[in-house]
Amino acid sequence: MISDVQSFDREKHPAVEPSAWITRFASLIQPGGKVLDLACGHGRHTRWLATKGFSVLAADIDVAGLGDLRDNPRVEILEIDLEADSWPFASGGFAGVVIANYLHRPHFTRLPGILAEGGVLLIDTFGAGNERFGRPRNPDFLLQPGELIDAFHPALQVIAYEHGLEWTPRPAVRQRLCAVKGSALQTLPGDG
Repeated sequence: MISDVQSFDREKHPAVEPSAWITRFASLIQPGGKVLDLACGHGRHTRWLATKGFSVLAADIDVAGLGDLRDNPRVEILEIDLEADSWPFASGGFAGVVIANYLHRPHFTRLPGILAEGGVLLIDTFGAGNERFGRPRNPDFLLQPGELIDAFHPALQVIAYEHGLEWTPRPAVRQRLCAVKGSALQTLPGDG
């Protein structure tokens, strides 16, 4: 077993690069649209999305790492216990939802409803097998192969999916999904 070097569940360094999965597929989100960064942590995706012209709602239980974003006109910060408080997100209110290194399965049924037509759901989190490499190890926080596809299809059109082992920045088993609300044909990133 490889020892824990850095936990992915809450990055300690705010300058950690955004997920390559999220940066790749964010181009499918309506330009200038409102994006929810759910369980945003220190805001690496919030920062990146705001620089790309999106309006971002950064939501998490601990928003202490977002102090530098408080005056950013493109960023709204919501301090909330996403697993205990009532669901505060309006139906059809987001052009995109970004979730990285966070898993709370009860949200799966709610997420399609908060996307506007054509809205994009981007998830990049941990899969079964990650327990061999470090945190998270608890099966409650590890997706089974195909679980994201099963959770969101047919409510959303699955554009891309991955489940497997990655070695950089550290060994981890990851599961990723890009899905869109609606049936319009999507131009894949890098193909436009």
